[in-house]
Amino acid sequence: MARRRTWILLTIIVIFALALWVLLPIEGERFGRKGIQYGLDLQGGVRLVYQADLSQVAPGDVAEVMDGVIDVVANRINPLGVTEPNIEKRGRDQIVVELPKLSVTDAQKERIGRTALLEFRELKEVPVEGGEEGELEEQWVPATALLNGQERVLTSSYFRENTYVARDNMGGIELRFEWTEEGGKLSEQITERLIGKRMGIFEGDVPLLGDDGRPIAPTVQAVIKESGRITGLSFNEASELSKQLNAGRLPVPLESIGEINIDPTLGEDFVDLSVKAGVIAILLVMIFMIAYYRLSGFLASLALVFYVVLVLALFKLIPVTLTLAGIGGFVLSIGMAVDANVLIFERMKEEFRTGQTLGAAVEAGFNRAWTAIRDSNITTFIVCIILILVGNSIAFGGSVKGFGLTLLIGVVVSMLTAIVVTRTFLRLFVGTGLARRSSLFSPYSGRK
Repeated sequence: MARRRTWILLTIIVIFALALWVLLPIEGERFGRKGIQYGLDLQGGVRLVYQADLSQVAPGDVAEVMDGVIDVVANRINPLGVTEPNIEKRGRDQIVVELPKLSVTDAQKERIGRTALLEFRELKEVPVEGGEEGELEEQWVPATALLNGQERVLTSSYFRENTYVARDNMGGIELRFEWTEEGGKLSEQITERLIGKRMGIFEGDVPLLGDDGRPIAPTVQAVIKESGRITGLSFNEASELSKQLNAGRLPVPLESIGEINIDPTLGEDFVDLSVKAGVIAILLVMIFMIAYYRLSGFLASLALVFYVVLVLALFKLIPVTLTLAGIGGFVLSIGMAVDANVLIFERMKEEFRTGQTLGAAVEAGFNRAWTAIRDSNITTFIVCIILILVGNSIAFGGSVKGFGLTLLIGVVVSMLTAIVVTRTFLRLFVGTGLARRSSLFSPYSGRK
């Protein structure tokens, strides 16, 4: 039994050390490691507004199309390294994207709203618009072929979502792709008739440009059935395009109609004040616990330090973007962590009154308080899950979700610290000389 307790104590120490290593630095950036991520209300960021072109969408399909737009936009933002972006639908046809403290280039903003549809075109002689009869000129027109008896344009909508960037034998950059079954049939027909001719690649109505600024229009040298490659792009351009193609294609075009750089509504001073207030609150709680519950309270205070470090480390690992509401949920969970210890210590007091030893009082106190702790935490879990679901389903529900998420994490960890950590600390004194002085482990009862 003693060996098992030693292993548990060593595990607690190791977890605390790892959590402390993950947590530091709390703010800023040191040695390539970043601090805790704050929300727009604490550190500012950028808000982008896009309007969807729903002119070709049936009224009954608008809601489904807009949900698809949100999913694709979310997938495109993830590669930018944004934690907790807020993406919401506003009105019937607008999407609002909020990115905390992020510097987004103009190219990235424009790419978020692109349809990401590459279209393959071929050169054909067509009548000159407004010219004389019989006057022809070469123009890039969509490359088409028959599929199930219907004429289809060859586009990247027939790509499998596994495009990637590689290098050829000479070290050149290639964007490699694979066709779906339908795309392979179209590509086979088109490339067969274009052998020895050029095939242009367009993104919308704009030709895809290579490093030299010229349109990419390679000469078809063989029939392409299953896969292909695009050369002439820089590594960054090929990587961005690959990410966008793999993120999916927007079901409708998006137009950027607004951009606002958001200053923090609460400011850096509020963050500093929040940290100071949190430290003061924790110290006051620890002073009360030590003054009233004596040695048991001191051990609970050590467990509380373990709890705070572990929760903040989890916030960085998940990661959780802390807003004012999230900080509120975290502070509330601290109080709930102390509540569990209070229940346990009060049960221990009753055991001491019946003449139990410290070891028996500790085990009985934890076992008998467990049901009350379990039931209270289960009801809190249910409320937290409801808050998270509500935050996901309502417009601008990030604050609701943040509060529920931080409270949920805090309550789960508080159960660990109350049942495992505090209990392990108390067991260290079982069988020692201090164990015979039950007054050290009982609540203060005033002068007698």
